[in-house]
Amino acid sequence: MVLALFDAATDTMVPMSSLASAAGLCNFVDVSPSPFHVCRTVAVQLEEVGFVRVDETEAWPAEAGRYYLIRGGSLVAWSTESSSAAFRIVGGHTDSPNLRVKQHPDLESAGWQMVGLEPYGGAWLNSWLDRDLGVSGRLSVRDGNGLREVLVKVDEPILRVPQLAIHLSEDRKGVTLDPQRHVNAIWGVGNSPRSFISFVAEREGVDPSTVLGWELMTHDLAPSAVVGAQSELVSAPRLDNQGTCYAGTQALIAAVQNPTDVTPVLALFDHEEVGSMSDRGAFSDLLNTVLERIVLGRGGGREEFLRTMAGSICASGDMAHATHPNYPDRHEPAHRIELGGGPVLKVNQNLRYATDSAGAGAFALACDQAGVPLQRYVHRADLPCGSTIGPITASRTGLSTVDVGAAQLAMHSARELMGASDVKAYADALAAFLAPSA
Repeated sequence: MVLALFDAATDTMVPMSSLASAAGLCNFVDVSPSPFHVCRTVAVQLEEVGFVRVDETEAWPAEAGRYYLIRGGSLVAWSTESSSAAFRIVGGHTDSPNLRVKQHPDLESAGWQMVGLEPYGGAWLNSWLDRDLGVSGRLSVRDGNGLREVLVKVDEPILRVPQLAIHLSEDRKGVTLDPQRHVNAIWGVGNSPRSFISFVAEREGVDPSTVLGWELMTHDLAPSAVVGAQSELVSAPRLDNQGTCYAGTQALIAAVQNPTDVTPVLALFDHEEVGSMSDRGAFSDLLNTVLERIVLGRGGGREEFLRTMAGSICASGDMAHATHPNYPDRHEPAHRIELGGGPVLKVNQNLRYATDSAGAGAFALACDQAGVPLQRYVHRADLPCGSTIGPITASRTGLSTVDVGAAQLAMHSARELMGASDVKAYADALAAFLAPSA
């Protein structure tokens, strides 16, 4: 299956080049600074090819079609145009490590107006210093006797976390950052107190007195770019894991244009970086509920649902560690991973990844059908291995699950790096997984 773009002017799919796919990822990341924006961006792309939003509180659609739902910063999309009940699922997560705004953010220190920030997930803190930062997320606003959500996206350099001057370091080797004291941001000078939440509300045209809650986070304002002497690299924030969100969306769009005898599903969860234990994380009932309601909407019952799940499979997509040229000793020597080397199959014997031999075979077959190379990743046995939604999804749903990704450097940094050609190769492989050849 060849990845293609939907051309609204001609109502047709146009084959996508590797460079166009990389540029598409850059645009996706730049318009999606928060998990809530990721969901909106994905929804816009899906609606262009006929997907319709479903409200979880309303009756489930019984007619065949293309649908999606959003729960906070999570999104699930699916097509029931196939008569088959078996699910092929691509999973991922919408959140990325960053610095988030505290509930009482207004601080003053040494004559500076400050905003209190707190690290979210495993943010590589030093990478956030001396960057021009914007703010994004959402506000919960009083609307009569109810509430409404307002998305926030301030793409201006209003915050900065300053580095300590080398001359003030005890050994001129820098300082170990204390997440409580050293990551608050400057946003002004003087002794007149200001309300940061009021500032954000006013920027979004909201009366500050109506703001009852918020989830706000910082984002690096440097635009994403295709870089390198031969345009062979993508430099961007939040590649972990918006690289999968973008590739998975393109894969689903391609899969529904060429339906097979499976039901393709895209499941993008919030809160993976902090353990997934939320109403919309991978530990929640979100995916199980959607899949069961799809079966019920087809007229099936509990027995049909359980049989369908037993015959279904999930590819948990998350970014993978490329072998670092300056630190090759930190990698398993027999498993070198290259940028531009194709999608990555991730295996861990202690089940930090969910891959088993059956899942590995299914994804290897998808790569073969897509005509892309496959790399196999194993973490060094003497270093702690990260994890993904894969083991969580497998244990919560009972689905056969395989962990896959695309290679990158600088994972969890404010700025990350991946191969430009890997964007399309990853999406092509996921598309073949969602719509396997007979």
